[in-house]
Amino acid sequence: MEYKKLVDLYEKLFSTSKRLEKTYHIAKFLKNELERENSEVLSIIFLMLRGRIFPDWDDTNLGFAAKMAIKSITSSSGLSQSQIESWWKELGDLGLVAEKAMSKKKQSTLFTNSISLQDVYSNLKKLSEQEGQGSNDRKVKLVNQLLTSASPKEAKYIIRIVLEDMRVGIGDSTLRDSIFYSIFAGSFDYDFKQNILNYSSSQLSKSSSNDSFRSEIIVSLQDAYDIANDWSIVFDHAKNGISDLEKIKLTIGKPLKVMLFPKAVDFEDAFERLGKPCAFEFKYDGFRMQIHKDGNDVTIFTRRLDTVTEQFPEIQELVNKNIKADTCILDAEAVGIGKDGRYRPFQDISQRIKRKHDIDKLVKELPIELNIFDILYLDGKTMIKESYAKRREALTNIITTKKMRINISEQIITEDISTAKRFFDKALEVGNEGLMAKKLDAPYKPGARVGYGMKIKGMKESLDLVIIKAEYGEGKRAGWLTSFTVACMDEDGVLLEIGKVSTGLKEKDEEGTSFNILTQLLIPLIISESGKEVTVKPRIIIEIGYEELQRSQTYSSGYALRFPRFLNLREDRSVDEITTIDYLDKLYLEQK
Repeated sequence: MEYKKLVDLYEKLFSTSKRLEKTYHIAKFLKNELERENSEVLSIIFLMLRGRIFPDWDDTNLGFAAKMAIKSITSSSGLSQSQIESWWKELGDLGLVAEKAMSKKKQSTLFTNSISLQDVYSNLKKLSEQEGQGSNDRKVKLVNQLLTSASPKEAKYIIRIVLEDMRVGIGDSTLRDSIFYSIFAGSFDYDFKQNILNYSSSQLSKSSSNDSFRSEIIVSLQDAYDIANDWSIVFDHAKNGISDLEKIKLTIGKPLKVMLFPKAVDFEDAFERLGKPCAFEFKYDGFRMQIHKDGNDVTIFTRRLDTVTEQFPEIQELVNKNIKADTCILDAEAVGIGKDGRYRPFQDISQRIKRKHDIDKLVKELPIELNIFDILYLDGKTMIKESYAKRREALTNIITTKKMRINISEQIITEDISTAKRFFDKALEVGNEGLMAKKLDAPYKPGARVGYGMKIKGMKESLDLVIIKAEYGEGKRAGWLTSFTVACMDEDGVLLEIGKVSTGLKEKDEEGTSFNILTQLLIPLIISESGKEVTVKPRIIIEIGYEELQRSQTYSSGYALRFPRFLNLREDRSVDEITTIDYLDKLYLEQK
C-alpha cells in the first residue's frame, strides 16, 4: 500500500476538529482501502493512524530527538542547518519544516519513487533497534532513506511520527464508530456521509429498530476491543461478520487496559450509583499491577502497560507459590510496607518501577505487599463478563494469603452507611487513601470509567495532568525548567491546556522531586523552542493539588486552577489515564 494514501487521510483528519467528520474520513478509508488488506497491513494502519509504531502495551521508544530530525532534514534537503533551524523557530513544528524544506530541496531528482506504507513502518521500527556507538547516526540514515524519496507532505508526517508528536486526536470511540460505518452501514454516498455527520454514538440508545441495530453492533465492537486491545484485530474479524468477533480471546502475556473508577461525592452517592448492598475495599496507595501467569512464567505490567517483571522478582515467586492456577490474569496493587507494618506512601516505593540495577538490594530496602482485587482470566476462561461477586469468589478459591506478603484486598459488603464509614476510618488509619466501592453484579470493563465502581478518598481530589510546555527560569534557577504548562484530555485524546504550575517542586534533589529532576526528564522530550519556552512530547504525568477550579478563557480546556501545586510524579500513569475534560466538568459542578 502506498504511504501517500495514509498521508491523504492525515490531511483530512487535521483539517477538522469535529469528531464525526474524522469518523467519516476514517470509515471511508477503511471501506475503500483496507477491506482486502492482510492482517499485517491492518495492524500497521491502526497503529499509525494514532501516530504510533508500537502498540500501547509495548513500552519501546524510537529514541529520535529534535536535533536528529534537524540533521535528517538538512541532509535530505541539501539546505543548510542554519536555514532549517531558522524555519523551526518561525514555525515551531519540525513536521512543517520538513514539508517546506523538501519542497525547496536543491538535490531534486528527475524521478521520485513511491514510498510504501510497509517501507515507512519498517524503517521507523528499526530506529528502536539501534544501540551503542554510532546509533544516532544510523537512526538519522534510516530517516534520510525515507525523506529522500518522500513528497513534501509525506516528509511532514514522517518527521512528526518519528518525534512521536502526531496528536491526531483519534480516540477509541472514533475508531470503533469508524469500523461500524465502514462494515455495517451500507454504501458510501452523499446520504450516508450526512448520516454519519448528523449522528453521534451517544444517540445509539434510542428505541427505533435502526438505532437498536447500531447499538448492538457498537457494543459488540467495544466488547471485542476490550479483549483484544487492538483495533486491527477487531476490524479483521468484523469483516467476516459480527459473529466472528466472538472468536477473539484474551491472550496471556498481552495486557488489557485496566478498569478505571470515577470519584464518588460521598457514601450516599456511591450507594445511589452502585446499588445496595455493594462491596467496599481498601484503596491502597501503591501502584497498579496486571499480572499474567502462564505455568511458572509470570509477567507483570503496570497500569501504563509497561513490563516491569524483572523489577519485582519477589512477586514472581509469590504468585507461583500462592496462586493455584495454571493460567490467570490478575488485577492487583503493590503497596510498600514499613518496618512498623504500616503502608508506606506511593512515592516512597515508586523508584522501584524503573530501576534496572541493584534489584535485590531494593527488594530488601523497599518490601511490598501484593493485594489482589480482581481476576480477568482463569485457566482458559475469560472472566471479564462475569459479575464482580463471581470474580471475587474465584479469587478466594485460588489464593493462599500470607500477611504482609500476598493478600486479597480487605473487603466488606454492606448497605449501611455507618458501617461503610467505620471501614473507611479503618482504611485511613492503616495508611490507605480511602475506599473503593464496587457494584456486585457488574462486569469488568477495561479502560473505562463506567460507574461499576467508585473511589471514596479522604482528601480533596487531585488531578493527574501531563506536561506539554515548560519555561526556563532566571537567576539562581537559570538552566532549569521552572514553569510547567499542564493539560487534561478530551474524549478523542486531544490535550487541552488548564494552566501552569511551579509551586511544590524542590530546590535540591535530595528533598524530593526538584526542578533539576523534572528538567532532566523533560529535556530529551523537547520538540520545539521559542525563546525561553519549550514544547515537549506529552509523556511526563504529574499529580496536581489546587484550591479551586475556575472558568477561564485563557486555556483551551475552558478552566484554570487556582493556586495549583505540584504533589508527585506519576510514573505509573499513561497519557491515556490523565484527568479528562468530562471529569473536570463534573468537579466544577460539584464545587458549585
